[in-house]
Amino acid sequence: MPVCDRHMRELAGELRTRLVERRRAQAAAGEESAGGLATAIGELVEEEAAVLSASRRSELAELILRDTVGLGPIEGLLADPAVEEVMVNGPDAVYVERLGRIEPTAVRFDSEQALRDTIERILAPVGRRVDELSPMADARLADGSRVNVVIPPLAVDGPALSIRRFAAARPGPEELLACGTLTSELHGLLAKAVTARESVLVSGGTGSGKTTLLNALSAWVDPAERVVTIEDAAELRLRQPHVVRLESRPASIEGRGAVTIRDLLRNALRMRPDRIVIGEVRGAEALDLLTALNTGHDGALSTLHANSPEDALRRLETLALMAGVGLPHEVIREQVARGIDLVVHMARGTGGARLVLAVAEVLPVAGGVGVRELWRRG
Repeated sequence: MPVCDRHMRELAGELRTRLVERRRAQAAAGEESAGGLATAIGELVEEEAAVLSASRRSELAELILRDTVGLGPIEGLLADPAVEEVMVNGPDAVYVERLGRIEPTAVRFDSEQALRDTIERILAPVGRRVDELSPMADARLADGSRVNVVIPPLAVDGPALSIRRFAAARPGPEELLACGTLTSELHGLLAKAVTARESVLVSGGTGSGKTTLLNALSAWVDPAERVVTIEDAAELRLRQPHVVRLESRPASIEGRGAVTIRDLLRNALRMRPDRIVIGEVRGAEALDLLTALNTGHDGALSTLHANSPEDALRRLETLALMAGVGLPHEVIREQVARGIDLVVHMARGTGGARLVLAVAEVLPVAGGVGVRELWRRG
């Protein structure tokens, strides 16, 4: 970091401390500060840094405001539309993902405490917190970005923060066709499947584009249908007029009040849905999904972490067994074969591009469930 920038950050830190002390003193005396926080910062900068040029004073005030109510040093990264994810591995290591590639940045936090302050400002508005008793947290920001935080002692090298961003306008099937995620043949195949109310499972690894494709598939859902979406963090942006969005909730600090995906799915079945869309199946809710698909709730769309279409079905079976209701494995396999119609598998290609690699039809076979490949990228 250049010397002048370091001095500016040090001065911003000192003035921010004075600002906090001044505001606390005013509050203790029962005085109301004239104007808002930005006005108070501007007055402080004019008093304490009058020797600086107008442009430098403006920059200093922006630094103080950013570190007081904003996201600190990473705010500039999040303002860059090309940045897909910000990853902070302690105060001295910040990485970003652009166009599917992870690269280091020159951004640094002044201290571990500065990073913790930023984490607190991120989590507080959404009602989450981290401390030694609860050192991990997941949250969704107002813009739909997904946040994960792990702090010491679990994070050995300092607090770890990741912010995965999602565009306000999600790409539809035509945009995915234009960028190469879909081909013309695949576009027609998937459109026909969704329109025919086939139940589709999108599989792939982390960051392979599963949620983006799931959102695009929903474009073919009949606008007259009542759609219920269920997610851990509400990321889907469906274009249909009749959509009910449900989001799970973790337990409070006291360990109460948790609402799981399974709870939401069970409730959704009482909401007269024409179609259910689950952001990701990752637990015992798999059994409830299979039960729904085998009792008239066809046309469901969901995602699952897996390495291939075959592995996706095996994993779905394993997750259903986690429900612990004692159903024989053979019964669950039969429900998978009857409930899931299509598996679409995604992966990252060279250069970070997110691509559909294969589409497989689910078929019952002797002793279980199998797949028949309908399409594979050449």
